[in-house]
Amino acid sequence: MPATTGPAAPRIGVIGGGQLARMMLGPAIELGLPITVLATDPAESAAQGAARVRIGRHDDEEAVRALAAEVDVLTFDHEHVPPHILEGIERDGLAAVRPGPDALVHAQDKLLMRERLGALGHPCPRWWRAASPADVDAALSELGTAACAVVKTPRGGYDGHGVRIVSAGSDVADWFQDHEELLVEELVPFTRELSAQVARRPGGEMLAFPVVRSTQKDGVCFEVLAPSPDLGPADQERIQHLALRIAEDLDVTGMLAVELFETEGGDVLVNELAMRPHNTGHWSMDGAVTGQFEQHLRAVADLPLGASAPLAPHAVMVNLLGGAREDLAEGAREAMERDPELKVHLYGKTVRPGRKVGHVTLAGSDPADLLARAHRAERLIIDAVHEEQNA
Repeated sequence: MPATTGPAAPRIGVIGGGQLARMMLGPAIELGLPITVLATDPAESAAQGAARVRIGRHDDEEAVRALAAEVDVLTFDHEHVPPHILEGIERDGLAAVRPGPDALVHAQDKLLMRERLGALGHPCPRWWRAASPADVDAALSELGTAACAVVKTPRGGYDGHGVRIVSAGSDVADWFQDHEELLVEELVPFTRELSAQVARRPGGEMLAFPVVRSTQKDGVCFEVLAPSPDLGPADQERIQHLALRIAEDLDVTGMLAVELFETEGGDVLVNELAMRPHNTGHWSMDGAVTGQFEQHLRAVADLPLGASAPLAPHAVMVNLLGGAREDLAEGAREAMERDPELKVHLYGKTVRPGRKVGHVTLAGSDPADLLARAHRAERLIIDAVHEEQNA
């Protein structure tokens, strides 16, 4: 009898040519998934390594539709694609969009996210819509005397951009020139920031990763420890269950990261959502059975999800934020010579102060030792600062 063959591997199109798309390339090759990247420039992070690259902007409908016409599934390096472009692609049957525009909009628009999560009963900080500085002042008055609030632009903010802590509406008066409304939130007195990541297939199969602790530097994720310390099994399960419910309620396909504030009483409040691989999940590339980039591709390609169990009791990730050294490869060589267990991931990006240009990971049994070694490597790679100079 002639041999039977299964369905062809779906062709994946990734909108955006940044480091997240770059880190999907290896798992796509391993899974036999043809992948095409839509990048704005051949020098972009993912475009440097992808076998198939289209040049075009994420907000250029013609460019996005041209990508959709040659793939089976569209997914994302970022959430900034205008919804009407994705809705048209779905309507015309050009490609499956995963996550779909009805889900993605909750990661694109923070006001819609707050409104929807509140309607679903998920825990969030107190928040208000503001169409003027006077509305911001009204929210501050509700918070109480001498209160401060967090004001965010509804769209486009990331890594500390589009976020201000204010004590008066006049502090964001300039933002109303470009935004009809702003999101005003209470300034949560959190004890730490957590992140819960889950993956979901089109048919509803879901899986959670361990909840991690993240630490910021100037509004940018700098350090991640997995799993989060001092978070018992019951609390891990409770927070994972919250993230899984959000993924199901919003009909997310692919990876979902739920960034959370933990309060002094142990409760959690949803800060933000990302419907793609996320910085707080980079530890899983070398520290879990299935890393988040492979898991995202499995989910959007509708393949069975992989185990998310850690490979060691603890794993850490430290971002490389642009410093004094321009030749990162030289620093990486020195760091790897000093610590053979270190994993280095460089993004091929031009170095600028504070810019994410790579990350390092380590896995093992002693979290304090792992963090110390990861930070030593980070300093060596970005600043050429030798360990003995920091002793």
